[in-house]
Amino acid sequence: MNIKKFPATLSALAVCGSLLIGSTANAGQQAALDFRHSTMTIFKWYLKPMAGMVKGKIPFDDALFKENAEGLATAARLNLLAGFPKGSGEFSNEESEAKEAIWEEWSQFAEKFQLLQKESAKLTKIAAGGDRGEMKRQFGATAKTCGGCHKKFRNKK
Repeated sequence: MNIKKFPATLSALAVCGSLLIGSTANAGQQAALDFRHSTMTIFKWYLKPMAGMVKGKIPFDDALFKENAEGLATAARLNLLAGFPKGSGEFSNEESEAKEAIWEEWSQFAEKFQLLQKESAKLTKIAAGGDRGEMKRQFGATAKTCGGCHKKFRNKK
């Protein structure tokens, strides 16, 4: 290599490297966004039929309720918090509904997610027992954990 061209070559490599790092960071942020959106979609998939049963909009089906309660509890065991890596609040686009409060009040956000995990696990146990009154009551407690988090940490579309 010509020693006179070395600084230019080094500069070009530095520019390419920083572009690659920036591109990788954006790809990581997008992956986190995709993960949390997908996980929330799974939550909604299981919650919606149970809400319909509780509200009397669809016939109450004990087996279907139990199946959805189990699905929700299983999905809630995913580490949703991994979908909110530090700094990902700065990566915003029209898809993100996340408020900056998530990262500013991380411990409270994490506690609210842990409450969803706890309440959805209770819902599974109660649904297995088949007492509709208790199922409806516990569904309300579980759904309330979602709403409690959304009010503080989610922007409305």
